[in-house]
Amino acid sequence: MAKRNYSALSQPALSMSELICKTLDHDATDMLIDKWLEHRNDAYWEWFQGVRERKHAANSLRRQVLVWNKGDFLPENIFCRTVDTGRLIPLDRTWSTHVYHHRSMQDRKLSMMPVVFTMLPELMMLRGMHDIGCDDVYIIVTDMKRQEMDDVTEYFKLVCRHAFGRTCKPSMENEIQYNHMRLSHTLLKQRRTPCFPQIDIAFRAILHEKRPPFIILFSHQTTSYSQILFTHPLFVPSEDIFFDFPSGCPNPCCNDDCEMIRFPRRGIEGAAVLSIKRGRRNGRKVRSREMCNWIDCNICFNEDVSQYAESSEGSQSSTDSGDTPTNNGLVCSKCRLVKYCSPKHQKKDWEEHRRVCAKSASI
Repeated sequence: MAKRNYSALSQPALSMSELICKTLDHDATDMLIDKWLEHRNDAYWEWFQGVRERKHAANSLRRQVLVWNKGDFLPENIFCRTVDTGRLIPLDRTWSTHVYHHRSMQDRKLSMMPVVFTMLPELMMLRGMHDIGCDDVYIIVTDMKRQEMDDVTEYFKLVCRHAFGRTCKPSMENEIQYNHMRLSHTLLKQRRTPCFPQIDIAFRAILHEKRPPFIILFSHQTTSYSQILFTHPLFVPSEDIFFDFPSGCPNPCCNDDCEMIRFPRRGIEGAAVLSIKRGRRNGRKVRSREMCNWIDCNICFNEDVSQYAESSEGSQSSTDSGDTPTNNGLVCSKCRLVKYCSPKHQKKDWEEHRRVCAKSASI
């Protein structure tokens, strides 16, 4: 097999990367979550308490929502609306984390557990927002400082907008190559590990081969931050929910602009979103769906549903349009937050849904 050559404009493969990948499986994630709950951070605890006090709206079937109605402060009692399927699922669904790092960290026998633990609340939120395609989270560990992280973020946004999965114009080729050389020189001069070409290879190869909803550039520099780059605007957390999400900084005197993890509290405005071409060879186009809340059901409802009538099972179905309940769904008449394709699936989901089902404040 011919060896692939690396350049700023050619699509790299993960096999070309010299970074070492350490995978933390679901069991490791469970252990970290238990540890995080044991050593609870007051800032996050107070934020979740605030979420509990905010009463969800009855018309929130289609927008992002985070609900904690019952029980103790445990992931299985906190539910999040998924942006891809519209389901309301608990935050206790774990994931595998693939951490790419320089070999020097392995030589020094440094564990990757603190990397994940540092951003565990953010990862729990992002995992909870996705029903499909988020069983694996990808992190690239760097030692970039704040300005370097800013520059690298802008570079990847530029590359994805003009060259990722599409033909690049000659004028943009020159700009991309110039910025690639500048960043490579800057990080080499500062002796950053990994070097920029290795960051670039891993980053673009993960985007192409794994197609994750987001990818994280982690920095262990105390004066820097870790960047979350989203692959579609739909995947960005809503400002209505996360406008006051904690910054992660342990300094009590810190201001709102200081962030260890740049979690987008201002929605699209404050998020790093990559403009990635989709369709055909570039993977499926991203679209928001509204699916039956029973996790093993694959029925997707029609999008235009506005009126509901009481069904015989205590839920609501859109009968005014003349469609069957299978097409438009049964809405839980108590919380009005979830839909089902049939009473059978509603009953199957009750064991989980009962932990969040409560009468809406507006009813």
